[in-house]
Amino acid sequence: MTSRNAFITHEAEAHSHLPLPMRMPVPNHQSSSGQPIEILASDGVSLAAARFETRGPLRGRIVVAGATGVPQTFYARFASHAANAGFETLTFDYRGIGRSRRGSLAGFDASFVDWARLDFAGAIDAIPDDGVPLFLVAHSFGGHALGLVSNHARLSGAWVCAVGAGWHGWNPVKERIRLWALWNVVFPPLVRLEGYMPMRMFGMGEDLPLGVYRQWRYWCTFPHYFLDDPAAGELKAACATVRVPILAFTALDDAWAPPRSRDAFLLNAYPNAHIERVDVAPHDHGGAIGHIGYFRKTSKALWDQALTWFERLAAQQDEAPPRTP
Repeated sequence: MTSRNAFITHEAEAHSHLPLPMRMPVPNHQSSSGQPIEILASDGVSLAAARFETRGPLRGRIVVAGATGVPQTFYARFASHAANAGFETLTFDYRGIGRSRRGSLAGFDASFVDWARLDFAGAIDAIPDDGVPLFLVAHSFGGHALGLVSNHARLSGAWVCAVGAGWHGWNPVKERIRLWALWNVVFPPLVRLEGYMPMRMFGMGEDLPLGVYRQWRYWCTFPHYFLDDPAAGELKAACATVRVPILAFTALDDAWAPPRSRDAFLLNAYPNAHIERVDVAPHDHGGAIGHIGYFRKTSKALWDQALTWFERLAAQQDEAPPRTP
């Protein structure tokens, strides 16, 4: 399905898909941790967050919606860089992970939909609505969550990275085999034993609540992720209301979310949004990027591209006539 809007694609030179290592190390140490704060999810649950304040003129604000199982500390270096460029930035941990984890996850009730509609929506609400443009930086799951929050109209633009449909059929052959083995052989018995998904055991980020694991595993059986879930038509309808301009970066060595997986989700989830797709050649940015390398220090050139795009959107917003009530 395509939109009536024109989709712009910047094609890099042809690259083969490089296999993604099984381990996905998520560093905890970053250049700056920001100011630790607590914010409230939409249902009143307290979430750990950090605010990165700018010392110069305020050009805009950014909220970072992270990937599945990736703690907010991983995005601190980007957030500090953005703040130095004039963008006050908020990072946060979804309930059950990072500093928002409160004890054991066994018996802890949380799902992807909760992370989006309660936690991410609460993070947006925690940012002042005072006319300063608000932008989204979304990594993987964060790009799915964009369409599930009721307050996405507050956003002036969204830079999304590593967003894909999750279905193994979009992946390179070696990664298809790995993913099939993980979902069908490795994870199920461990989840039954522990009562949650023990991601730390594999060096793949934070442990995940059982409800998140179940939705993730189930939705990954569909070529277009939750858009194909016959019981989740309301989620697809919600995504179709998004009209936020989207800048989508996809690394050509991302075996989990290659360009065709990105297109399978984004172009079908957000048919009424203008989407600019950029295929990123990893050798232009210090080597491997994969699924999470967008936020390593070697990717600062990508950060600056996104911030420049935010500035352009902010300027357009300033030039636009005021909205009529």
